Amino acid sequence: MTDVFDIIALVLIAVGALLCLSAAIGLVRFRDVPTRLHAATKPQVLGMILICLAIALSLRSWPVVAFLVPVVLIQLATAPLSAHMVGRQAYRNGTIARRSLYVDELADSRETPPAAGG
Repeated sequence: MTDVFDIIALVLIAVGALLCLSAAIGLVRFRDVPTRLHAATKPQVLGMILICLAIALSLRSWPVVAFLVPVVLIQLATAPLSAHMVGRQAYRNGTIARRSLYVDELADSRETPPAAGG
């Protein structure tokens, strides 16, 4: 039975590594900010989760699982947040082509700088 778990762990590591590799290639190859953000968050997080699952399967230890669960939860919390902040800043800088947006939800809430002198 341990051989089966080791083979499953090997497959999970291979798939997770391929997903992380595809995320890295997407960051280099994609041209605009939204597609790069998609490449930086979606496959990378899923790949990391698969690798953590493979580590838990191969080591079969509760302390390891107790260590990996917060790692996964923190990654799930921070990846979308950082992508949101990068995307919002790219919108403010004008590096996102606004004509390519289907719906421009930030058009009404664009912040205007305060007037000088009060």
